[in-house]
Amino acid sequence: MDERLREAAEYGNTGALYTLIQDDADIFRRIEGMEFVDTPLHVAAAAGHTDFAMEMMNLMSSLVKKLNRRGLTPIHLALQNEHTDLVVNLLSIDSNLVRVKAREGYTPLHHVAREGNVPLLSRFLNHCPNSILDSTIRKQTALHIAVQHNRFEALEAILQWIQNTPEDNQFQRRRILNLQDKDGNTVLHISSSNNQHKVTVLVLVLLIRA
Repeated sequence: MDERLREAAEYGNTGALYTLIQDDADIFRRIEGMEFVDTPLHVAAAAGHTDFAMEMMNLMSSLVKKLNRRGLTPIHLALQNEHTDLVVNLLSIDSNLVRVKAREGYTPLHHVAREGNVPLLSRFLNHCPNSILDSTIRKQTALHIAVQHNRFEALEAILQWIQNTPEDNQFQRRRILNLQDKDGNTVLHISSSNNQHKVTVLVLVLLIRA
C-alpha cells in the first residue's frame, strides 16, 4: 500500500485520502486486485477511525470482506481492538458482515461468543439470525465456542435467543441445538463432559420444549 495512503488511514484523514485520489484515480483498484493485503479500511478499522472507515465503504465497499495477510477482515480487526462503534456502523450498511469468515472460519459472531461480549452478541443475532448456523473449520458454532470457553453469560444469551424462536420454527430450534462439531459433539455433549451443569440443564430444557 502507498505509504501516504496508509498514513491517511492511520490518522483518519479523509482530506488526505481525497488528495491521493486526485493524484491517482486507480489507487484502490490496485489494492483490490491483491489477494491478501492490509487495505486502508483494515488500517482505519484497527485504529478505530469510524468516519474514515465509512468513507471507504462509500468509495469501495468490496474491501470490507478482504482478508489481510493474517487472514483477518476489517470488522475482525475492529472487534479485536474493541472499536464497537465502528463495528455497529459497518453493520448498519451490511448486516451480513456478521457472517464474513476470517482465519479458521471465524465470523464476528464466533469472536464475540469467545470473548463473552453479550451486548454485541445479542445485536449480531438480531441483525443476522442465520449467523447462528455458521461454523468454523472445526464445525464449531457460536454455541460450541461459548461452551468451550466457559462463557456462561454469552451461552445463556444465545439460548435465550433460541428460546424466543417462534413456535412455528421448532425444527430450526432443534437443529441448532443438535449441530455437531468435527468430533461429533453437540453443545450438550460438551457441557456434560465438562461438568457444566447449568448449561446442560438449560440445553435439556430447550430440547424438551423443541
